Amino acid sequence: MMTNASAPRIRRGALAPLAATIALGLGLLAGMPPAQANAEFRSCLSQLRAEAGRNNVPGASFDRILSGVEPDMSLLGFLDRQPEFRTPIWDYIAGLVDEERVADGRAAMRQYPNALAQAEERFGVDRHVIVAIWGVESNYGRNMGRRPLVQSLSTLSCFGRRQSFFRGELMATLQIIERGDISKEDLVGSWAGAFGQTQFIPTTFQRIAIDFDGDGRRDIVNSTVDALGSTANYLARSNWRRGEPWGYEVRLPRGLAESRIGRRTKRSLSEWSQMGVRRVDGSALTGPGQAAIIAPAGTNGPAWIVFRNFDAIFSYNHAESYALAIALLSDALAGRPGIQTAWPTDDPPLSRAERREVQVQLIRRGYDIGEPDGIIGPKTREAIQDMQRRLGMEASGRAGKRLLDALRRG
Repeated sequence: MMTNASAPRIRRGALAPLAATIALGLGLLAGMPPAQANAEFRSCLSQLRAEAGRNNVPGASFDRILSGVEPDMSLLGFLDRQPEFRTPIWDYIAGLVDEERVADGRAAMRQYPNALAQAEERFGVDRHVIVAIWGVESNYGRNMGRRPLVQSLSTLSCFGRRQSFFRGELMATLQIIERGDISKEDLVGSWAGAFGQTQFIPTTFQRIAIDFDGDGRRDIVNSTVDALGSTANYLARSNWRRGEPWGYEVRLPRGLAESRIGRRTKRSLSEWSQMGVRRVDGSALTGPGQAAIIAPAGTNGPAWIVFRNFDAIFSYNHAESYALAIALLSDALAGRPGIQTAWPTDDPPLSRAERREVQVQLIRRGYDIGEPDGIIGPKTREAIQDMQRRLGMEASGRAGKRLLDALRRG
């Protein structure tokens, strides 16, 4: 649940050389000799120790928590990294909302009926949305990240850009440990500090996390009940409205201008109706207050009318594609219909099970890509590109239905 700070406006044409300069600087830092990096890190820690004291973390506690911690300079490569491969929206949604994740989510809901009922009652948030966030953020607690927060955040507090931001997250992490909510050993997560079953950053944990299981500790790592309650609290504090829908799929009229589309472009339902927008089944629009329309693949693909509760979901990760994945997964968990309009592609996306099948097929052909996990990372993508060349296909590196069908044919 990491949100990005507002970026400064940069004149057209200046972005590429600026990015190259940043990348060069970070590369030099990442390639710093270990002895020099350790020396600078120790000097920085002395400053952080004084700052921790001003944040109610005693020096003895700081020394104990940071004892033996070495800088992880590989983290600097993640700052300003621009992905070389842009995932199409249909692939993104297919990987997050598939039969496997729905089945696992329903099983998880059967495990925690009381906690979810209490979260709905106390915070007014739909249990299916809570569980959808849990499913997308950590695959229901299975994948919470592996990087030690203290090491990651202390490194990023001393090297690279945004040191002030990461120092704030480090101080919050030290306070979490000092208070006894979660141990240092259990605080592992993403490179930027998100952790737990529903992936809070430390300052968000400090503001939002609650002790929902009544054991006197706020622990979103080891207590699923705390994680579910804390997520419901987050959405409630993001102005979730009890009993209201997030939105639903609609049918757009021909010629609707792209400029009218977007989460921030809100209009009354009567205005949308006058433009010719209808529910996907052709019936009239209904819903609470003003609404926006999102069409992540353009006006020729699926579109949804979204209400205030979609904005509450959006606040969790500030991306329309993310919020849409959560919303669609919540619908699937509740047994509502999936996407009715076809994506504008002639090469349909694959589920995670189908992506694992692609990886198995590649391994059988001698590609060293590790264990099949359904995640199309750099190694899998390179293998796909090579396989596509051999098959006479465009070497896009994308795992789609065409590739899978070709691999199945042998």
